[in-house]
Amino acid sequence: MPSIPLRRPLSAFRALIGGETGGGIVLMASAALALIVANSPAAPAYFAALSTYLGPLSVLHWINDGLMALFFLLVGLEIKRELLDGQLRSWSDRILPGVAAVGGMAVPALIFAAVNWSSPGTLRGWAIPTATDIAFALGVLALLGSRVPVSLKVFLTALAILDDLGAVVVIALFYTADLSWPMLGAAAVVVAILVAMNRAGVRQLAPYLLLGLALWFFVFSSGVHATIAGVVLALTIPLGASPGRPDEATSPLHRLEHGLLPWSAYLVLPLFGFANAGVSLAGFTGSMLLAPVTLGVALGLFLGKQLGVFATVWLAVRLKLAQRPAGASWIQVYGVALLCGVGFTMSLFIGLLAFASRPELEAETKVGVLVGSLLSMTVGAIVLRWAPQPVRAAGKREALG
Repeated sequence: MPSIPLRRPLSAFRALIGGETGGGIVLMASAALALIVANSPAAPAYFAALSTYLGPLSVLHWINDGLMALFFLLVGLEIKRELLDGQLRSWSDRILPGVAAVGGMAVPALIFAAVNWSSPGTLRGWAIPTATDIAFALGVLALLGSRVPVSLKVFLTALAILDDLGAVVVIALFYTADLSWPMLGAAAVVVAILVAMNRAGVRQLAPYLLLGLALWFFVFSSGVHATIAGVVLALTIPLGASPGRPDEATSPLHRLEHGLLPWSAYLVLPLFGFANAGVSLAGFTGSMLLAPVTLGVALGLFLGKQLGVFATVWLAVRLKLAQRPAGASWIQVYGVALLCGVGFTMSLFIGLLAFASRPELEAETKVGVLVGSLLSMTVGAIVLRWAPQPVRAAGKREALG
C-alpha cells in the first residue's frame, strides 16, 4: 500500500494570510481608541497609568521593552522558518520581496533625511518611515477579500518579514545605548548554551523559554534594546520535530509560533497600539504637520514606500531577475506597494527609540506615522478595490499557491 505523504504544517503567518487577520482589525481599533481616550476627559488618567511604575519600569516600558519582546520572538520564529522551510527558502524566492524590502527601506529613509537635512537634531529618526506593519497591511487585504490574489498576499508577507529583519538590524546597530560589556558577555554565554541545546537535540520548549528570560534580562541590562533578545532566542529554537527531520506540527518552533500568535495579535500589539498611539491634540496647529519630523515620516511612509517598493519590483521584473506575482496586474502590485506605507507598529517603536528623551519629537513622530499610515492604507485600499482584475487566458486557472 503506497504511503501517504504527511501534509506540512501550516505556518502561523500563512494561516494569517488564509483569513485569520482579525488581529489587524483589533490593532486598528486599539489605535483609534487610544486617540479618542487621549483627547477625552479620561486623558489624565490614561497618561498617568502609562507612567505608573511597576517595580523597576513604568507600565509603558513594560509594554515596549517586555511584552514587545514576545512580538519580536514571533517575528524571529517566522524569519527562521521562512528562510529555512518557507516562502524564502531559495534565492529565487527571495529576490522579488528582497529587492522590494531594500527599496522600501532606502527611499523612505532618503526622503526623511532630505526633509530633515537642515535639522541635525532630528536626523536620528531616519529609520522611522522604513518599516511596514504586517498586521495592519494584511488586515486591509483581508477586508478586500478575493479581489486581491493570494500571490500578492504571500508577496506582501515575505516582504514584511524581510522588512522586519532589516528593522531588527537597524535597531541593533543604530539605536543602542551605552554598552555594558559584562552584561553582553553574560548574554553571549546564554546564547551559547541555547545553541548547544539545539545541537544536542533538546526539543522541549521549557528550557529554551527559561533561558530566554535570562537572555532578556542580560540584553536589557547591556544597553542593547531588550526586544533583540526575542529575535536571538527565536533563532535557537529547533525547526525540526527531531534531529534531521523536516518541520512537523510537533516541532518546537511550530508549537511556539502557533502558541504565541494569538497572544501577539490580540494582546501584545493592541496593548502597544493603545499605549503608544495616544496623541493629545490639545494645542495642535496646522504648523505641526509641516514640522520636519512629521513631514519626513509622513512623506517617507506614503511616498517613499510606494516609490521604493514599486520601482524595485518593476525593475527586477524588467531585468528578468524575478517574475511578477502570479495572477496580479501592475495596478494591483502598485496597490500593495501603497499598503507597505502602513508602518504603524514598528515605525512607532523606532520613533520611541530615536527620540526617547525628546517628548515633543515623539509627538511629531506619532502624528507623522498616523498621517502617513492612514494615507497609505486609504489610497492602497481604494486602488486595490477598484483595480481591474487581470484577464486570464482561456482554459487556464489562476495559480494561487
